[in-house]
Amino acid sequence: MSSQLPPDLSRKILKAGYYPAFVTDVLDIALADESVETHLVHLETTFDVETIRRHLSVVALTPTRLIFVHADDHGGDPEHGEQAHGIATSESVPLSAVKTVMVTHVVPNPEKYTAGSLGREVTVTIGWGAVARLDLEPASCGDPNCDADHGYTGSMTGDDLSLRISADAEGENELADALVFARVLSAATASARV
Repeated sequence: MSSQLPPDLSRKILKAGYYPAFVTDVLDIALADESVETHLVHLETTFDVETIRRHLSVVALTPTRLIFVHADDHGGDPEHGEQAHGIATSESVPLSAVKTVMVTHVVPNPEKYTAGSLGREVTVTIGWGAVARLDLEPASCGDPNCDADHGYTGSMTGDDLSLRISADAEGENELADALVFARVLSAATASARV
């Protein structure tokens, strides 16, 4: 199996330092020889009560698909034995199936915002309908003295992939990469629907 990843993507996977050979092979299989137009590599560390966990997400845009690879590791467990193990999952989504590309920008001191700076943090959320979050709360009629049961009200949000990139945590270059990726993906999904 020979990987045809763009050198910049290979370099970013290697720099993340999180099982680069494993992640590259999983991505290579998912790409199935299709070229990569743009990509985003995001390493995240989470802290549980007793454990530090690392997660690596690689999102690649091809001419026809959005490829998402997520890798993490686990300590020993009954399902996989006592030995630590890595798990990487890839998902391939046709561009025509991508329903939303949401980009949330966070800027400090918005009253001093300078045009074109776009802040210090961005969250890129991509929805294609595989995962949805349902938030419910008791409904009310607005009358503070009413104690009738009005059922529930809520909202359903598509939330297949959400990556938060902070210039302070990941660096200026990673934030710039996320903005480029979001722009190219937004344009690609718009043209995929035409």
